[in-house]
Amino acid sequence: MKTRTLGSSDLNVSELCLGTMTFGGQNTEAEAHAQLDHALANGINFLDVAEMYPVPTSAASQGRSEQHIGSWLNQRGNRDQLVIATKAAGPAEMVSYLRPDIHFDRRNLEQAIEGSLQRLQSDYIDLYQLHWPDRAANFFGQLSYKHRPEKDGAPILETLQVLKDLVDAGKIRYIGLSNETPWGLMSFLKYADQLGLPRVVTVQNPYSLLHRLPEFALAEVMMREDVPLLAYSPLAFGTLTGKYLNDARPDGSRLALFPNYQRYLTPAGINATAQYVALAREHGLCPAQMALAFVNSREFLGSTIIGATSIEQLDVALGSVELALSDEVLAGIEAIHQQNPAPCP
Repeated sequence: MKTRTLGSSDLNVSELCLGTMTFGGQNTEAEAHAQLDHALANGINFLDVAEMYPVPTSAASQGRSEQHIGSWLNQRGNRDQLVIATKAAGPAEMVSYLRPDIHFDRRNLEQAIEGSLQRLQSDYIDLYQLHWPDRAANFFGQLSYKHRPEKDGAPILETLQVLKDLVDAGKIRYIGLSNETPWGLMSFLKYADQLGLPRVVTVQNPYSLLHRLPEFALAEVMMREDVPLLAYSPLAFGTLTGKYLNDARPDGSRLALFPNYQRYLTPAGINATAQYVALAREHGLCPAQMALAFVNSREFLGSTIIGATSIEQLDVALGSVELALSDEVLAGIEAIHQQNPAPCP
């Protein structure tokens, strides 16, 4: 397993990061522990979680993903072998049960970090991320930006000052953003550079063969400012495995359990998926491994966040690190991309 250093930090992480949003939902605690053992044994040292996980989030299940990681860390005694990233939830109706009037202000961030530390049974978080912007911005597939400054939450400078206090207290080591825009990333970096506040070291956004929007604008910022991408949904909710083609819904799959997750099932997305799956099979490749290998190969990548509900799925993802895509396959991917440049925003 290759490793990379995340931006200006000293966090040396595996090329693949184990995403854990199924822990406590689709996966039991025992299954979560088995995945964690298997991932660590195969070279993964990087875990990603969030205070709102598992997904779908609810007041009844919230926090279980962190709890399952915490119980594993306690049993194995291996905290120093892991780089752990978690996230504070921003304002949204779906997490209104978490705290009253959620924003990235001192009250919310201090409560969020204390809850995560307790559940993870750890004294510190290696990478603390803001799960989505505290303002009206386009994320989670939203289109047609509408400027609504009246929806701005805590000022970015205030948020950074609170995060600096948490860094100074030893509760977090580095900070990152998630579901962020080029303007948002540059705004955080501006204040950090001007005022000596913590510098963002990563941005976690969706990136896959079906969603290459980070290449259009965010990639330049990431490359020039040394803020690598943590790519989530690299298989587009499993769509790029091909298992949902022809309206198939395998038992136990995410879309069988949660049919409202339609982001990657647009007509253009289905058409592009069929072409990518056909390309992989034409070259004797596993479609999932081809899709992951493409993400793994990007110059602006810090780590690819994979998710699995079984050891078998995890093994498929692990196999992607051994796959170097040929020039012919890469040309085929680009040809499909030119025909379908933004099938799933």
